[in-house]
Amino acid sequence: MESCALTLSSSILNPKPSNHINRNTIHKIPTIYHSCSSQGIVNYKTTSSNHSLLAFASHSIFNNSSSFSPKRFRYDFALVRAAAAAPDASGESTNPAKIGRTLQLAAMFGVWYLLNIYFNIFNKQVLKVFPYPTTVTTFQFGCGTLLILIMWTLKLHPRPKFHKSQIVPVLTLAVAHTMGNLLTNISLGKVAVSFTHTIKAMEPFFTVLFSVLLLSERPSMWVVSSLVPIVGGVALASFTEASFNWIGFASAMASNVTNQSRNVLSKMFMVRKEEALDNINLFSVMTIVAFFLLIPFAYLLEGFKLTPEYLQFAASQGINVRDLMVRFVLTGIFFHSYQQVSYIILGMVSPVTHAVGNCVKRVVVIVSSVIFFRTPVSPINALGTGLALAGVFLYSKAKRIKPKAA
Repeated sequence: MESCALTLSSSILNPKPSNHINRNTIHKIPTIYHSCSSQGIVNYKTTSSNHSLLAFASHSIFNNSSSFSPKRFRYDFALVRAAAAAPDASGESTNPAKIGRTLQLAAMFGVWYLLNIYFNIFNKQVLKVFPYPTTVTTFQFGCGTLLILIMWTLKLHPRPKFHKSQIVPVLTLAVAHTMGNLLTNISLGKVAVSFTHTIKAMEPFFTVLFSVLLLSERPSMWVVSSLVPIVGGVALASFTEASFNWIGFASAMASNVTNQSRNVLSKMFMVRKEEALDNINLFSVMTIVAFFLLIPFAYLLEGFKLTPEYLQFAASQGINVRDLMVRFVLTGIFFHSYQQVSYIILGMVSPVTHAVGNCVKRVVVIVSSVIFFRTPVSPINALGTGLALAGVFLYSKAKRIKPKAA
């Protein structure tokens, strides 16, 4: 006579003759389904689906004559019915959390994009009537420094703990951070906002270049292929740009070099996790250092311009000084806020997802600036800009593809 053995808990093998079945306890029962071949070989598999309960119940009823009793039959039938009716608790508990996190990320990305739009518009308006980018950048870093001190004073974020080994790396990153933002403002003062951001779409090209030179990383074929439309698109947009200016073009390209060297250097320096600063504190320290670095350079290159005498002179030239100062303050607040939100998002998502979001942000800024400033755009120029942005998107996707192990 063939027989099949199951190893189950005593509550299953010896059920109490009760007419009430608690559904909460049913999900805790280890469910097992099995198959018995004619040679008596038994295969066991564990599963969490309700079908396994059905399989077990049907086997206990029809394949075990010793347990085929009215009480056992009622128990097995109630067991199957309760398991089929009970909802999946794990799905109910995770779905609200996932929805909440998705909504939070969507709100963060929306704020990031909105702050970028307002910063670029107000910053361009300021630089049009106040053509002193070093002073503007210093003021913006000063606003950021004030906001950071308020954040630490109110304990909205823990203060950083420094180690001696961090001084040189942080200073190096701060210099690159300072130069990147200063060069971007120089470009914004010389050419259209849309053109500056089109040139800055070349960032992935310099990321790959510095990763090869400094980190000895070998990019995949997909990553290299994605750089072709980026370079081609920027070249096409540059040749057909109505506001083209060599200073604006060169400074935007140089900002790509400094910003991406900062990112690559951060990978080289921040290798010890116990000594590494979190994203917010690293950005905060770089902002404070940048502010104090730029003060002497602003004086040597442009002099102190934010003085009552200069503002009075500006008013005599028909400039609305009050409106200018309001925009000055707003650019400082938006400048720091959008970068801090960017670093917060970077701590919540993967770098690749952040890169995709940054690509979308650039599209939003370009389109909004073209609409607001009524920038003339030729079809070929639009094609070049779109090609460059499409290349950035493809680069972000290519970074997801993991190379096959040899």
